Amino acid sequence: MKDMTKLNTFEQFMYYFQENGMYVLTQFTTHFLISVYGVLLAALFGIPIGILIAKYKKLASPLITLANIIQTIPALALLAILMLGMGLGKTTVIVAVFLYSLLPIIKNTYTGITTIDNNLIDSGKGMGMTRLQVLYMIELPLSLKVIIAGIRIALVIAIGITAIGAFIGAGGLGDIIIRGTNATDGTAIILAGAIPTAFMAIIVDVLLSVVERRMDPMRRRKGDQLKVQSLQE
Repeated sequence: MKDMTKLNTFEQFMYYFQENGMYVLTQFTTHFLISVYGVLLAALFGIPIGILIAKYKKLASPLITLANIIQTIPALALLAILMLGMGLGKTTVIVAVFLYSLLPIIKNTYTGITTIDNNLIDSGKGMGMTRLQVLYMIELPLSLKVIIAGIRIALVIAIGITAIGAFIGAGGLGDIIIRGTNATDGTAIILAGAIPTAFMAIIVDVLLSVVERRMDPMRRRKGDQLKVQSLQE
């Protein structure tokens, strides 16, 4: 075993990965899954709520305010409150991620639907579409780009919250960071947890940004027009 005191921080960092690579990968996967589960759960509830308040605007202010209040609670305080009722572990962190993810998803769904040109909706109704058909064939496709932007924001926030979840035994990359803070000279161990966490957030943000751009109806329309032109030529 190497004498760690003779290695600089970078060498210690590389040595830690060589010795604990599978452990870091396991914690990376755990961290990612906790974040995804919480955001998916928030999407299942948040998107229908966003649609509801877009249709019944009197509900928009109180529900968005409630989601805002949840967002202002510090993550560690929210985890402590949830822990009293739910105990330690991954489930508590998933619920915390769910609560924090509601605001961007609800708000973006609401914004996406309410900013659609009313002429398009009137055209759909004029063609004999029901309210449900207008929603699924016009409103949701046109607002999908904005909804995905909300999910992207929620997932990036979730990755940060999940790191704090290690304090209540949820595991993830935060567990490595905590081990580093408890070590005598744990800078390299802290980096072994912090760098993959930052890398995960950046990759998620970039990938969902690509999906978001592809879901832009104007972009898809231009692509379809180019395909038609190339076929005609």
